[in-house]
Amino acid sequence: MILKEELKYSKSHEWIALDGDTAVVGLTDYAQSELGDLVFVNLPEVGDTVEAGEVFGDVESVKAVSDVYSPVTGEVTEINEELLDSPELINDDAYEAWFIKVKDVSATEELLTADEYKAFVESEQE
Repeated sequence: MILKEELKYSKSHEWIALDGDTAVVGLTDYAQSELGDLVFVNLPEVGDTVEAGEVFGDVESVKAVSDVYSPVTGEVTEINEELLDSPELINDDAYEAWFIKVKDVSATEELLTADEYKAFVESEQE
């Protein structure tokens, strides 16, 4: 499991790169490895509002369809359209294959550090 110290993480297995009141959101390396080969991604529209803890899209793997939850509240300013045609990019490098960019970010209280996320994942595996 690859973790990046500079990122924050959610218990629903998304990573977040915060920069002021904007955020970039993607799926963690742990999540993509558990899902297996991804074949489809469904993302929101630019201008949509996302709510912390609520579903904003989903990913389909050869195993199952899984919801993707927003770790923050805000407005979607950009989606990674490249993933719509090439969802396997998430498997190639989960931290380069971001899903959405969000502005006016709030509700960041539940975010975890890399160490906290690692401990959370380990506790789930027991």
